[in-house]
Amino acid sequence: MTDLAPLRFNAFAMNCVSHINHGQWVRDDTRQTSYTDLDTWVDLARTLERGHFDALFLADVIGTYDTFRGGRETAVREGLQIPVNDPSLLVAAIAHATEHLGLAFTQSVLQEPPYNFARRLTTLDHLTKGRVAWNVVTSYLESAAKGLGLDGLPLHDERYDRAEEYTDVLYQLLEGSWEEDAVVRDRARGIYADPDRIHDIHHEGRFYRVNGPHLSEPSPQRTPLLFQAGSSERGREFAARNAEAVFLGAISPEGARAQVDDVRARAVAHGRDAGDILFFQGLTLIIGSTEEEAARKLAAYRDNTSLDGFAAHLSGSLQLDLSQVDFDAPVGEIDTNGVQGFVRSLVEGAPDKTWTFGEALRARAWTRPVAGVPERIADELEDWRRAGIDGINLSYVTTPGSFTDFADHLAPVLQKRGLLKTEYTEGTLRQKLFGRGNRLPASHPGARYRRG
Repeated sequence: MTDLAPLRFNAFAMNCVSHINHGQWVRDDTRQTSYTDLDTWVDLARTLERGHFDALFLADVIGTYDTFRGGRETAVREGLQIPVNDPSLLVAAIAHATEHLGLAFTQSVLQEPPYNFARRLTTLDHLTKGRVAWNVVTSYLESAAKGLGLDGLPLHDERYDRAEEYTDVLYQLLEGSWEEDAVVRDRARGIYADPDRIHDIHHEGRFYRVNGPHLSEPSPQRTPLLFQAGSSERGREFAARNAEAVFLGAISPEGARAQVDDVRARAVAHGRDAGDILFFQGLTLIIGSTEEEAARKLAAYRDNTSLDGFAAHLSGSLQLDLSQVDFDAPVGEIDTNGVQGFVRSLVEGAPDKTWTFGEALRARAWTRPVAGVPERIADELEDWRRAGIDGINLSYVTTPGSFTDFADHLAPVLQKRGLLKTEYTEGTLRQKLFGRGNRLPASHPGARYRRG
């Protein structure tokens, strides 16, 4: 047994064909092409609950990856996050089929006015009995701006300015519009809610104007649990003020420790407690009954990886057309002058300078893969936990296979070590993750809008 607290575990997925590990959807042992079938998601959620996962986290993107080779053709051919369906519509159905699993979904602040989005959040929090979370994102694809009717994608810092104002409006609506005892349900007098205890908000800001009351009565969490994944300077500041859970993509436990310490210190500077934020490291686990089997599985998956799909995904994220770099050129011959930092890091980080650029790119095409028997994987997870990580965000290679392997083979080992809970606690998602109340803590900026 370990003296470390149990890790939290999220299953990382997306309502599309190919999410992160591109090229795997063609395999016979995955249900990725059945993403439009609700049974696929319900079956997955029940597997996750059997494996004592804390949440199913649903990624999302608005726009298409159209930077690679100058268009979206590669993304379309690869099923690379297009077609993609609305993740929030899965939440209520999955909640009905499960009892404890948290349900986090992603939506950009550019997509919808906060007045309407507040109602959706409250509705989902009611229907899930307080198990919903929102992953706050600001969008990064130029094609998203075109589809949403904007003149162009706002600059990076302006997108975070919008996010700060957007979340502030939501806090006013969710926390301050309806008093705690506004709903009286007095059958004798025929009064459902007391008008004097429901208040308009009056917000006149740089990006949003909202005047009126929140349309929904308070839900179990009022404000759903707040996730965030930005790692830039502005992203870290936003997380320090607003986030309750932050996703990391560190390449080592030491790197994770530095980011965790930085964001926690910023949170304290904003008047929050250091423990108000949980940190989830992204990993892909390949579990085998022997080390040889795990190695064979990883090799097979890597052979199946679509280099074009990964390059198109990364090109969109970086807004840099990676097709301009020769995939067949040895990295030792690539002139790194004038190229962006990622390409330079890829070239400099290749262990063998005779590797081609394509080989180096393929080696980075995974979300921090860890392959081995359950005991060795548990050892590595302990290292991450000692570095200050609170949880793991697990990407899949095949679905539900990657998560079934976790539930059937890794979970028992983690439970024996005290790294995975053996039973769920009652309450909302916030209560389950933090063990303290259903609502935002008093130190959170959203709490200042509460009345009484």
